[in-house]
Amino acid sequence: MKKITILIVFLILMVLHQDFWNWDNSDLVFGIMPVALAYHAAYSMVVAIFWALVIRFAWPKDIEEWADGKDSEELNSKEDQS
Repeated sequence: MKKITILIVFLILMVLHQDFWNWDNSDLVFGIMPVALAYHAAYSMVVAIFWALVIRFAWPKDIEEWADGKDSEELNSKEDQS
């Protein structure tokens, strides 16, 4: 994922979080759950999936390598041996 894509999706999710269009809606979803609560439940799942994808595909690998104490020369020599 490119940083700009992540930023754009994040900004869209930030705007969608406000859900001002549901504030006065008193309808029930499945007969028991207010629309705003159902919206936020679905929103929370979408945001969790988004951040899981960001962590999976955009996490900087060099930080992990640094934290594990591996330098780039050691990693390159292991890759060459494979």
